[in-house]
Amino acid sequence: MPAVKLADGDLNYQLEGPAGAPVLVLSNSLGTDLAMWDEQVPEFAKHFRVLRYDTRGHGKSLVTPGPYSIEQNGRDVLALLDALDIAKASFCGLSMGGLIGQWLAINAPERIERLVLCNTASKIGNDEIWNTRIDTVLKGREQAMSALRDASIARWFTAPFAEAHPDKAEPIVAMLAQTSPDGYAGNCAAVRDADFREQIVGIKAPTLIVCGTGDAVTTPVDGRFMQARIAGAELVEFDAAHLSNVQAGELFTRRVLSFLQA
Repeated sequence: MPAVKLADGDLNYQLEGPAGAPVLVLSNSLGTDLAMWDEQVPEFAKHFRVLRYDTRGHGKSLVTPGPYSIEQNGRDVLALLDALDIAKASFCGLSMGGLIGQWLAINAPERIERLVLCNTASKIGNDEIWNTRIDTVLKGREQAMSALRDASIARWFTAPFAEAHPDKAEPIVAMLAQTSPDGYAGNCAAVRDADFREQIVGIKAPTLIVCGTGDAVTTPVDGRFMQARIAGAELVEFDAAHLSNVQAGELFTRRVLSFLQA
């Protein structure tokens, strides 16, 4: 796979879709990789030049010593766009990817055309939750990642969906067990420290907020908080848990495409 050479390592990416089409960047959630968007890419790539990448610490991208920050991850995206000579793009990020999208829209607004914030919040969780998870992962290493994989099924998908569609749920949660413990812990710190509750009022890009009615991690209440503070933001809720792009599938794809093409 192609990679962009950053100062401290390689950032893995895939670029698909017609040359000359507007660019859409897809940003993965904590504990997954760029393959989490597999269901969306065929349809998205009919209309956009789709650029997806493995966030630092994930997939085939660089793993550097933590802790990381959302700013660091956001600057990785800017470096990727610069390396590919992309002046402006729409951005769709889920969970941690949504935090990265908020940072970009606040700090590099000239680079963001349209913004889709999926299953995310301006502040996710609290220090105790993230510090406990970081300690668990760094002490248990690969065994801890496997244990997290089992616990994440309930967070990422509703129970009926996970039971009825193991073919869709299992490949996604398997990504977590394969994630570097150091990369995962570094990004847990990034999510822990991110707080854009005051800054999101400055977001000017047209924004769509996607929520899952069964998402206990970033709830529809979190989505409505962002909608109330981002001028003109739209909000849609799906019958899904945390990974709405997987669980809602085609409905998710159609709604996001409709917004991006408006």
